[in-house]
Amino acid sequence: MRFRISLIAAMVTALAWLAATVWADSFFFSTGNPDGKLGALSRQASSGKLETETADDFVLAQTTAISGATIAGLVVATQAGPTITNVEVELYHIFPLDSANPPSGHVPTRVNSPADVEIASSTRDASAGTLSYTLNILAASFTAANSTANSINKVPNQTTGGEGPATGEEVQINITFNPPILLPAGHYFFRPEVLVSGGNFLYLSAPKPIVSPPGTVFAGDLQAWTRNSNLNPDWLRIGTDIVGGATPPTFNMTFSLSGNTIPDAGTPGDAKCYRATLSALRGQFGNLPSAAAALGYPSVHALKRALRGFCET
Repeated sequence: MRFRISLIAAMVTALAWLAATVWADSFFFSTGNPDGKLGALSRQASSGKLETETADDFVLAQTTAISGATIAGLVVATQAGPTITNVEVELYHIFPLDSANPPSGHVPTRVNSPADVEIASSTRDASAGTLSYTLNILAASFTAANSTANSINKVPNQTTGGEGPATGEEVQINITFNPPILLPAGHYFFRPEVLVSGGNFLYLSAPKPIVSPPGTVFAGDLQAWTRNSNLNPDWLRIGTDIVGGATPPTFNMTFSLSGNTIPDAGTPGDAKCYRATLSALRGQFGNLPSAAAALGYPSVHALKRALRGFCET
C-alpha cells in the first residue's frame, strides 16, 4: 500500500509539472549575435572610475515575468588577470516618463531616449543577491572596430567619432534574476553594468536592423544610448551623437531576454489588478504553486509579493 501511495504521489507531481510546462507561454527576445562594429563601456562606479551606462530597447506585447538574460561584451584588461566582480541590471521607460521635462538641453535630443531614472522595482544586482550569473568565453581575442568609453560629452562637444578599435576577451554573461522582473506590456530599455577588477567591460553591438534568425525583429526598434555620471540624467545616441559623420551609424547592443508571459494579467493601478492576475495565473498554470515554479519564483509568497508590487505601480 505504501508503494502504491508513493506511486500515486509521484504521478500527481509529474502531472503538475507537465501542466506547468504545457500551459506556460514562454517569452524570448534577442538582438542577435555581436557584429564587431562597436564596444561601448558599461560599468558600475568604483574607485577612480565613473559609472557609465549603455542601454538598448525591447518591446513586451503582454505582461511578462523576465527570469533571465544574456549579454555579450569584451573584457579589456588594464592590469594582468582582469576579473568580473559584479553584474547589475536596470530597466528604463522611454522619455519623458520618469523624467524632468523639458530636459536640460545638454544633449541634442531626448526623443526616444531612456528615461532619467530607472524602474526601481526592476533593478537586479548580484551584490544584493537579486541576480546570479555565469560566464562563457566566446573568444580569447576579439576586436570591435570602434569604441566609446570616455567620449561622452555635453553639447557642443558630443561628436568625437568614438575612440577607435578595442580588443579584449569576448565573453557571454548568462544572468538569472531572483526574483524575476515582472512588467506590463510596453516599450523599455535594458541596461546592464559589469564591474571588472583590473579592466573594463565593453558591451558589444549587434546588427541594426535586427536580423532574424537569430534576432527577434520588432517594429519601432530604437538605437543604443549611453551616458556617464557627468552627463546624468541625460543620454546620448551612440551612433548619431557620438560617432556622427555624414551618414551616422546606428547600433543595437547584444542581449537576450527570456521568461514567461501572463496573457490575462490585470492592469497595474487598477483596483482589481491583483485578483485578476491571481485568477489569470490559476487559469494558466492550474494553481499558484505551479505558477510560482514555472515563472521562477521560489515560493507562492514571493510570487504574491511580486504581484502586489506589480499591481501598485
